[in-house]
Amino acid sequence: MQGARVNVRLAVASDAEAIRRIYNHEVEHSTHTFDLVPRSLEEQEEWLAARDGALGVVVAEVGGGVRGFASLSEYRARAAYRTSVESSVYVDVEWRGQGLGRRLLEELIVLAAARGFHTMIARIVGGHEASIRLHESLGFSVVGTEREIGRKFGGWLDVVVMQRMLE
Repeated sequence: MQGARVNVRLAVASDAEAIRRIYNHEVEHSTHTFDLVPRSLEEQEEWLAARDGALGVVVAEVGGGVRGFASLSEYRARAAYRTSVESSVYVDVEWRGQGLGRRLLEELIVLAAARGFHTMIARIVGGHEASIRLHESLGFSVVGTEREIGRKFGGWLDVVVMQRMLE
């Protein structure tokens, strides 16, 4: 990526396939998501459409292709949680370690603040130290750990909960 121009922008409907490819790799090969079944293109398009409006998805383009994405999702369905948002960041396995995750999360923080959210929550699988360090470097703090809250690939998984205030 050295010297390559990175363009971080809001996702559009035509990004659904690239987002699906990046996400499904994590579904099938990692514990970075607790989904167990890869998404179809239709499901990915619905997911993207559901984040249009107050929420949002940003993508990182390098060399004409989407190499990562980050999203804001509803934290909880109850009305009192509407000022809180959950963040997610995924980078194509071949593009990790080159600063794309940082660029995406920085843009997501700006987007969340601009859209009036009060706080961001990140839920990161235990042991994913790179993601935890990234979030800490951008002002997130660990607020708790959910022990053995998920199960994937035959093992129990913890979730580290991190939070950043936006106001």
